Amino acid sequence: MNIDGLAAIVTGGGSGLGQATARALAGAGAKVTVLDIDSAKAEATAREIGGVGAGCDVADEASTIAALARGRAAHGPARVCVNCAGVVTPGKVVGRKGPMPLETFARVVQVNLIGTFNVMRLAAADMAGLEPLEGLERGVIVNTASIAAWDGQIGQCAYASSKGGVAALSLPAARELAPLGIRVMALAPGYMETPMLAGMPDEVMEGLVASTLFPHRLGRPEEFAKMVLAIIDNPMLNGSAIRLDGAVRMPPQ
Repeated sequence: MNIDGLAAIVTGGGSGLGQATARALAGAGAKVTVLDIDSAKAEATAREIGGVGAGCDVADEASTIAALARGRAAHGPARVCVNCAGVVTPGKVVGRKGPMPLETFARVVQVNLIGTFNVMRLAAADMAGLEPLEGLERGVIVNTASIAAWDGQIGQCAYASSKGGVAALSLPAARELAPLGIRVMALAPGYMETPMLAGMPDEVMEGLVASTLFPHRLGRPEEFAKMVLAIIDNPMLNGSAIRLDGAVRMPPQ
């Protein structure tokens, strides 16, 4: 799909992977709506790229409907949807203070998995009403999983299961949306230079780099964004999850 002139939405677009993706889409000519729980960050990124910014809690239906409506009013229905919004809340099933609070687990799943599904279903409904483009495509949805979906570490039960769910969404959603000409993919990044890792101690960062085979460094948000563009461009990429990790496999802890 040639995205020049097409509308796109990016969740979690105020920083990290989402921000890099919003910049890349705009650089390729897309009209981008930037969504983020932090409305100020969303609007700042949107100003930078000439798009539209809106505060959005992807786990809240009303908030998401309103944010997508704002983008639709400015750019028309989006043909590209990239879901990067997510949270990381570590915690063991049973820790020093007893079992993990259920609300902790539920919140991670609510944002990472249900939030992704929430945006995906609403974006797909808009795409379904559009005229097909060349190759009968109507739209592309790229969700963000994680290598934790397969390599979940100690303390990552909530995060790993939420991202495993995102990866597992790809095939059934792609099968359901195929008659409409809508593709669904997931990207599963490894250790990336994002705000989630920025606050870690130097020795932890050194360990992460040491475990990445090649290239022997952390991934860059711009490399995630390049892969998003590649997925959009290649119509045969559909219904699967792609690891973007420099061949790293996370140890138990």
